[in-house]
Amino acid sequence: MDVKTGLFYLFAAVLLFAAFRVITARNPVYAALYLVLAFFQASAIWLLLKAEFLAISLVLVYVGAVMVLFLFVVMMLDVNLDSIRRGFWKHFPLAGGIGVVIALQMSYVLLGGFRPSEQPRSNAALELATSEVSNTKELGKLLYTEYLYPLEIAAVILLVAIIAAIALTLRQRKDSKYANPADQVRVRSRDRMTVVKLAATRPAAPPVPESSPEAPAGEKKA
Repeated sequence: MDVKTGLFYLFAAVLLFAAFRVITARNPVYAALYLVLAFFQASAIWLLLKAEFLAISLVLVYVGAVMVLFLFVVMMLDVNLDSIRRGFWKHFPLAGGIGVVIALQMSYVLLGGFRPSEQPRSNAALELATSEVSNTKELGKLLYTEYLYPLEIAAVILLVAIIAAIALTLRQRKDSKYANPADQVRVRSRDRMTVVKLAATRPAAPPVPESSPEAPAGEKKA
């Protein structure tokens, strides 16, 4: 086993561990951090496959932008973990069935790529093809020609997700304080504080009880 194969198995093992911890971590912040680790391992595997553009895009887009947004949203939502765990086992059969169906579909699609459809080319031809063709250029052609509509659908889904995250963050809660920016802009200086002029008064001294020790000796009540 060469060094490249050993690195692949190492990155794949860490990727599987991180993906497993994403769905089993009790704290959502820890789950998001494990997802960041999974993205880094996936980008390392892309580098081993000589797909540099996909690797750097995975780090910059998902780790640098999307996961930071996830962390901010998770922290601002103040998720109640007890209420989430309350109905876990009740909905587990349905969720497990859907997970099995998704796993079977992904296995069918991924295993279909290993079926030989044409005669494999020699190593010299592969090196010549990879040296003359730019991965970024070919990926851009595919995205904006054959996969234009799926790309636009993905962009709309991301836009809806961003709007939903903002709406969930700005929802009214009992423990949160909210100020309307429009009211803050329209405020005037005389509305901020009112000066009230009060007359100086001196409080009267409280009466001293008869049995009080402060009363002078020999003093009698008239």
